[in-house]
Amino acid sequence: MRKTWLILILTGIFLPYVLHAQIPAPDLTTFKFKVEESPEWTNLFQRTKGWFGGDGIYSIPLNGVESNGSSSRKTLFIFSDSMIGDVEDGKIKKSGMIHNSTAILEGKNPVSGDFQFNWKKKGNSAQPVFVPATPNTEPEDYYWLGDGFVNQEMDNAIYIFGYRVRQIGPGTFGFSEVGNTLIKIKASEVKRIGSFEQKDTPFYIKKNGETGSFGAGIYVNTKAAGAKNPDGYIYVYGVFGKEKQLLVARVRPEDFENYNQWRFWNGTGWTEIMNDATALTTGVSNELSMSQLPDGRFVLVFQEGGIGRYVVMRIGAGPTGPFGPLNRIWDCKASLTKEGYFAYNAKAHPSLSTKGELLISYNINSFNFLQDLGADPQFYRPRFISLKISD
Repeated sequence: MRKTWLILILTGIFLPYVLHAQIPAPDLTTFKFKVEESPEWTNLFQRTKGWFGGDGIYSIPLNGVESNGSSSRKTLFIFSDSMIGDVEDGKIKKSGMIHNSTAILEGKNPVSGDFQFNWKKKGNSAQPVFVPATPNTEPEDYYWLGDGFVNQEMDNAIYIFGYRVRQIGPGTFGFSEVGNTLIKIKASEVKRIGSFEQKDTPFYIKKNGETGSFGAGIYVNTKAAGAKNPDGYIYVYGVFGKEKQLLVARVRPEDFENYNQWRFWNGTGWTEIMNDATALTTGVSNELSMSQLPDGRFVLVFQEGGIGRYVVMRIGAGPTGPFGPLNRIWDCKASLTKEGYFAYNAKAHPSLSTKGELLISYNINSFNFLQDLGADPQFYRPRFISLKISD
């Protein structure tokens, strides 16, 4: 097993972050850890029948406990573009791409027999689980999926952000996001997701010729979710513009569908005006995570620059920062086995992590997608690493 052992004494100069005069500012520059591959999780997604590839991977503990070491016995996984079909002797025998799919893991261990993928069918054809049908939807629109969570204040309904996407040209990046939707699934529907609610949100940003959207990551800062020193809010992170600015909004769980109650961080406080949201940092990926460390500090995990070779993190004092320096914690080079492959969308999965560990995934894709998929049908899937926290 390839291992990278890191003991970093991070350096930087920061303004003090003081919540109370008697509370010292958290240390944002010192963090000891080691990182190694997590082959048992990586191998769980190396499949030859049914789902055999995809991007976007968020995990949602169905008991609503998001913290490290969650006791959830079922986890919902959601994926965006997904390959469905058969692979035999390293060649695709039949396949089709759908724009989203789901899976349920029974228990917390990466056991193939406990993992069930789901998508819809029309005749013999695979179909996406979630299809846009809101007033702002146009006929060819489809969903990519953002983060989601179980809202324990709303009958344990599952809320997921759907990015409404429209194809505008050929190639790997021939698409454009055109809207933001909130998907709501009743707890009783989650296993097969036979029905769900969906409604347009105002959380798609168009400003100064650039665009962005909220839903890239969610941090549930409530006692019921297992947060330390919770303030009772749901924090929803957004990514905006070419600089990949990280934005954040917050709302009480019971007000999640009441968009008038959402507030946006403007650098000094919370405002009702979304366009006044201020960047917490830049250079993040379109999918990411905010998690809490055992000592109460926060860790932001993402792919450097959005698409890049390195999984990185920043230590934060709270859900809005401030953050310590950028730290490269994993080089994805070993997974970039062919020219044109790229790594993207790293994020942590705390509810699947063991005590003292943070399980992290990143995805692999290709600028020559169809050509490389034919030659290497199983390249298009998540890889996993484990960040182990040292004393």
